[in-house]
Amino acid sequence: MTDRRPRRAGQLHLNAFLMSTGHHEASWRLPESRPEHASTNIAHLQRLAQTAERGHLDSIFFADGPALFSDVARRPAGTLEPTVVLTAIAAVTSRIGLIATASTTFNDPYNLARRFASVDHVSGGRAGWNVVTTAHADSARNFGLDALPTHRERYERAAEFLEVALKLWDSWEDDVELFDQAAGVWGDGSRIHPPQHVGEHFRVAGALTTPRSPQGYPLLVQAGSSEDGKDLAARYAEAVFTAQQTLDDALAFATDLKRRAVGWGRDPGQVLVLPGIVPVIGATEAEAREKEEELDRLIRPEHAREQLARTLRVAPEDLPLDRELPADLPSEDEIEGAKSRYTLIVELARRERLTVRQLIGRLGGGRGHRTFSGTAEQVADAIQEWWDAGAADGFNVMPAVLPSGLEEFVDQVVPVLVERGLFRAEYTGTTLRDHYGLPRPENPHTRARREAAEVVA
Repeated sequence: MTDRRPRRAGQLHLNAFLMSTGHHEASWRLPESRPEHASTNIAHLQRLAQTAERGHLDSIFFADGPALFSDVARRPAGTLEPTVVLTAIAAVTSRIGLIATASTTFNDPYNLARRFASVDHVSGGRAGWNVVTTAHADSARNFGLDALPTHRERYERAAEFLEVALKLWDSWEDDVELFDQAAGVWGDGSRIHPPQHVGEHFRVAGALTTPRSPQGYPLLVQAGSSEDGKDLAARYAEAVFTAQQTLDDALAFATDLKRRAVGWGRDPGQVLVLPGIVPVIGATEAEAREKEEELDRLIRPEHAREQLARTLRVAPEDLPLDRELPADLPSEDEIEGAKSRYTLIVELARRERLTVRQLIGRLGGGRGHRTFSGTAEQVADAIQEWWDAGAADGFNVMPAVLPSGLEEFVDQVVPVLVERGLFRAEYTGTTLRDHYGLPRPENPHTRARREAAEVVA
């Protein structure tokens, strides 16, 4: 029997990326699906979160964007505002981490910092923010702009946005509240620190209205894999969601990102890399492949080709289904949105010499994330291989079909990972930072006060 004990210390982290009926393009067409409820029925989303919590997963995650997701003929497209969803889920769960996407391009720091601090309070310290710069031109037009700011401009704004958010979260020290009823003193005003920020993109004067939250500030997650995206992640992110197709690519990405984090004076062990994986699980390998093939047969090629054409910035008629991608695609330098995903898709098609039809099938499962079909043991093997190699600190689990895919992962794969010593059998902490093994950040004003007192002493 093969020894599957882990070859590196610690345990991996698992986040469940929840999206309507599942990540496969055609999941909503299965008889088991309830597409009329998948995106907006809060009870459905609450049950998914409870399933993930039953498996002791670190967190759940909702993507988001300020524009209609896709052609409504293609797949369920409606969504709820995710921080509102997180508060509803917080009421019916007690441990699972709660992560939502929000854009730095189409928000302001004060409102967003307040919103995530509020979710952290409501949930007892379980909030996380997936920081995105937004890659779709449709979003710009929803905010009165003719086009997106350039890739570099969006990332420069994002860096300043995060600096302001951190100042706002730290504008209250932990011990502001005195509650001295006898003296009639509620709080210590000397421990409130208005940011007084004046920068290129933002001017923010006053302190946050929300006291410092249980985690100090929400866990910061980032998902861009372009050069600018990796620089932003290395500087600020505590967890990084990424799409990687091969072990070599994943290892190169993780190594590069952690090297950049060291350059910012950070502990690389506190920048956790979680590649996406779309598992299709069967009692046998043949059954898993049959399930995947059934889903692929349900893809409408005309819808999928339209989406691929938008991603590649070409006309649909330039992508004949049974031919490989054209040689004269735009270069990466010409792409202003979703640079890393564009590169991944083109490299996948070129490396494996896929026709457009075959590429659509590969992308239908996870939009460029790694797909894997097999038994629970085989899925666990695939996860452990990347973990042992140092290519992943955990995985962003993207069930092809919901709720069944999440239930199968929790009930079949998680026990295998627990048995191998790769994953927790029970929660050992209460906050999202506890789950990810990350410290609560010290307030810099409190640190300065403490250091000044030590000098005097």
